[in-house]
Amino acid sequence: MKVTLINTADAGGGAPMACMRLLKALQLKQIEITLLVEEKKTNNPGVKTIKNGFFSGLKIKFNFFAERLPFIWFYAKEKSLRFAFSTARVGSNISQEAVVLDADILHLHWTNSGYLSTKNIQQLFETGKPIVWTLHDMWAFTGGCHYAADCTHFEKECGDCWMLKQPTSHDISHADWQLKKQMYAKANNLVFVTCSNWLAEVARSSSLLSGFRIEAIPNPIDTNLFSPKNKTEVRKKWGIDLNAKIILFGAANILDRRKGITYLMEALHDLKNNYAQTENIQVVIFGKNKAFDVGLLPFKVYELNLISKQEELAELYSLADVFVSPTIEDNLPNTIMEALACATPVVAFNTGGVPDMVSHQQNGYLANYKSATDFAAGINYVLNTANPQELGTNARQKVMQNFTNDIVAEKYLAVYKSILKENN
Repeated sequence: MKVTLINTADAGGGAPMACMRLLKALQLKQIEITLLVEEKKTNNPGVKTIKNGFFSGLKIKFNFFAERLPFIWFYAKEKSLRFAFSTARVGSNISQEAVVLDADILHLHWTNSGYLSTKNIQQLFETGKPIVWTLHDMWAFTGGCHYAADCTHFEKECGDCWMLKQPTSHDISHADWQLKKQMYAKANNLVFVTCSNWLAEVARSSSLLSGFRIEAIPNPIDTNLFSPKNKTEVRKKWGIDLNAKIILFGAANILDRRKGITYLMEALHDLKNNYAQTENIQVVIFGKNKAFDVGLLPFKVYELNLISKQEELAELYSLADVFVSPTIEDNLPNTIMEALACATPVVAFNTGGVPDMVSHQQNGYLANYKSATDFAAGINYVLNTANPQELGTNARQKVMQNFTNDIVAEKYLAVYKSILKENN
């Protein structure tokens, strides 16, 4: 069995990380597997790129700007939405790439930012090869948004998009929805996989994916790499107070509207003002931060930049007493799974795919959606529980029972075998 994974990149975000982890999990099963990306960023030998010289590199850059700039200039309602919507009008035809032609199964992941247009995806459908498409957000069944928030237009037909400056019933979201409808008309042996049960339910409610098979399979994680480290040792290494109660927060971009830092700020002030025993609390934050003033938080803050090494991430999770994820819209956040694997309890809102990982008052706390007050109660619960070791043990156990390389790879292998059987 030859499988070709297809993702825009092999590093630099949640989807690339999840895709690389799946690559490793399937390699451990002795599957002949390759990841085809637009431009290779790692030195992993299992990753191939469509970039083959100076001019193809220029085309890649042109495609990125040609895909992003028109939306940013002419359509985006506000700055925070500039990367929340992808038109996928430009891209590269990869249907004749050697690893595509040789594959028994094509496995799509996240293909935006100028890698594949809807026409390019249709070209892959037209190869007649069995295709699995793992959805890391909602884009595959909307008119262009990656997360729809409260909008349900995708259930029938997109248009009047709230992300646009001038929404109409025949705006660009409607036009792109129509393009996807035409694209799916060319798809025969296609199975969708979502990383969370929440996204599976949402996908099944969409008009575009009506009639397609949809499975829910989580992302895998390396439980040897992400495992509990000696708390004292890693705190000494990072210069963190050995006696403090540490709250950890992190994201690729902490100001991403979906990551909810305003709710975290409100929750921390609530914690400071309404709960006892807060004088020993400190906060560690990692991730890109261009504008947020950490001085607005009511506790001492250690501010770190982007952490690219997974070994260092595991150390950060291990030095914390609680990891907080105030995300208001997410599929299956890697950060939550990573924290749990390191035996660190998690406080998060009850939304999206979070309940697949966090069990209320068992390995963390599921706060009422968008309630900073309940989020503060959750932090207090974890920091002052009578048995913190039990929460940590349960956190690790949740991962070991559901998200290991072996468990997830076996689920994908079952999908691969079934789709090949249907194709014969």
